Amino acid sequence: MVRWAVECIIAPFPIRRDAMRRLLPALVLVAPLALSGCLYRQPVFQGNLLEERSVAQLEVGMNRRQVLALLGSPSVADPFRRDRWDYVASQRRGHGEAEVKVFTVFFEGDAVSRWEGAFFPEADSDIAREQVQRFGPNLARDDDRPRRGG
Repeated sequence: MVRWAVECIIAPFPIRRDAMRRLLPALVLVAPLALSGCLYRQPVFQGNLLEERSVAQLEVGMNRRQVLALLGSPSVADPFRRDRWDYVASQRRGHGEAEVKVFTVFFEGDAVSRWEGAFFPEADSDIAREQVQRFGPNLARDDDRPRRGG
């Protein structure tokens, strides 16, 4: 039954069996290679990735310009609530759900009154460490080699 179906489908096309036998090993080698990209998903970080040392330097009484220089521009500056800046960040690792964290700085007038929330501390170093564990370290830099331009 199966042989009859295959012959009915392939018979109208003038493909020689020799060509099919040469094509089959190539398909067997290429298919897993093409599908291997579907297995690994790069971790994705979006939004304001705040550094722990920057948040530690935040002080009550700082003005908006100082906070802007320290933490960067907020991802959400609500025009209806000018007394707060929200720094929103999200991360997705692998095929899991996205995790969202919000760090909020509150102002009274032009000065910081308080802050609250969570952020992803040292996200950059975590990504680098994870990638080195997964794929191995980059080639070591040869410090004895003369550098370009001097």
